[in-house]
Amino acid sequence: MARVAVGGTFDPIHDGHISLLRRAYELGRDGDVIIGLTSDEMARESRTRQVRDFKVRERNLREVVRRCFGIEDAKIIKIEDQCGSSIYEDFDYIVVSPETLPMAKKINRLREKRNLKPLEISVIEYQLAEDHVRISSTRITEGEIDKHGRLLND
Repeated sequence: MARVAVGGTFDPIHDGHISLLRRAYELGRDGDVIIGLTSDEMARESRTRQVRDFKVRERNLREVVRRCFGIEDAKIIKIEDQCGSSIYEDFDYIVVSPETLPMAKKINRLREKRNLKPLEISVIEYQLAEDHVRISSTRITEGEIDKHGRLLND
């Protein structure tokens, strides 16, 4: 039974996040998927845009996981830093986007220093909007695209 780590701010949740979660649940079938959700402090320190409170993001994430994957009790933990529990807990996989691949490699270096087995890194492809630019929460909050990557008219 595989144990899978995946993480993010998940605000607003878009098709790229769904792809990330889909891969995590595929790898974690019959195992555990642990979703690390960034704390308010972490989410806000690295962003120039507004981010909803942790409880709202957690509730929205649980609803998406229930609706899209039929998981009634998603395992969501609060993470206070970019590595979360992935540097000291037993995991088999970490699922990342190309943007967060360098962090997954750093996690494996830190695990090695702790004599833990490296995580198998599964990188999903970016989900592209209609304009062939990747879907991102920033583009959505700026009103450029919707959560599915459809261009919005001004």
